[in-house]
Amino acid sequence: MTAPAASFGGFVAKARAEGALVVQPRMGMSRPDRMRAGLHATRHAAATTVGTITVDSYTRTGELDAARRAVESGTALNGYPLATHPPRTTRAVLDGIRGPDFPVQVRHGSARPGPVFAALLSVGLHATEGGPVSYCLPYSRVPLATAVADWERCCALLGGARRDGVEPHLETFGGCMMGQLCPPSLLVALSVLEALFFRRHGLRSISLSYAQQTNAHQDEEAVGALTALAAELLPDVEWHVVLYAYMGLYPLSPGGAQLLLDEAARLAVRTGAARLVVKTTAEAHRIPTVEENVSALETAAATAAATPPRTRPAPDTEIHAEARALVEAVLGLDHDIGRALVIAFARGYLDVPYCLHPDNAGRARSVLAPDGRLEWAETGALALPGRPVRGRRAILGSADLLGALSHVQRTFDQRAFSAV
Repeated sequence: MTAPAASFGGFVAKARAEGALVVQPRMGMSRPDRMRAGLHATRHAAATTVGTITVDSYTRTGELDAARRAVESGTALNGYPLATHPPRTTRAVLDGIRGPDFPVQVRHGSARPGPVFAALLSVGLHATEGGPVSYCLPYSRVPLATAVADWERCCALLGGARRDGVEPHLETFGGCMMGQLCPPSLLVALSVLEALFFRRHGLRSISLSYAQQTNAHQDEEAVGALTALAAELLPDVEWHVVLYAYMGLYPLSPGGAQLLLDEAARLAVRTGAARLVVKTTAEAHRIPTVEENVSALETAAATAAATPPRTRPAPDTEIHAEARALVEAVLGLDHDIGRALVIAFARGYLDVPYCLHPDNAGRARSVLAPDGRLEWAETGALALPGRPVRGRRAILGSADLLGALSHVQRTFDQRAFSAV
């Protein structure tokens, strides 16, 4: 299925057909004039871009009264209070900027996103992201079954926008669970499962996410597995893969941060990802400025343009087989994929390492191998084929855990230092 060119998915598909990588910032400002300036700068960057409105923490957690008080008092927030500003205000933010050649996506982080979906639709936006698992387990204590029910309603609400002659778009955040230290096969499986959930509830334009991890070769295998499973299981929808620049502790040095973003851009090209969500050289220290976001967009686009595509697929190890086994185990639990997800976590068939949500079994553990690959150390009841190779010490001590969390930061700062 091909999405209309005026849609978010259609725009990305057209850019990909023309050989361009779509780059996107993670940008949200509480003041409407600053949000408009950020979108304007993103649109006019020297790159193929889409816009982002990231909501504030009060909005994403449903504390709308607190968001309203902040707006009324002029208190700065860490994002745009989409459900608090009147629709006419947000329409003015978008007027003359958003259009067929510059779609805008709303990013939120909400386990119960009803107000966000209602607000974005009220201002004529039709693209957002998240998922019943990926925006519940890491970010909330909302019961998974509650999040699933809310996301079912929100998918139906977003899908209803098709009556207005647009093709709504929903991106799964499942490939970014916890941002780091989650073995790739589980990230791939969760991204595919949330995409299937979206499809089951009426969406026909979907993107599947994957976050850059700790080993570039392993990431190539993982995105290859994600692409293969999506092609097999989503034949009747328009879809693309979106890659996220590393979401864990970012390099402290500007040079190290740039090297990491460059690697993300090259990874996107080599794996055929259609869109890249960037990070900036200021990421480890503060919220980036608009200018820093534009610089990241432009340097990522330039690196991508200079990177030749991979002529052969990355060699597959166990990632595809593990991801397929996880997906099939969940789909076999119930004909309703929402209920199947709830059952899978209750039984530990899905289990996210180091995730403290009450509905996560917490028995699976990962370990960072010497070459930076993420491997299973303890698998609990995960529905994996056979028994993964063991013998490495699980990351259980605080020193080991902190060392693993800072691995990418240290590695790229050292590379930058060595290059001086």
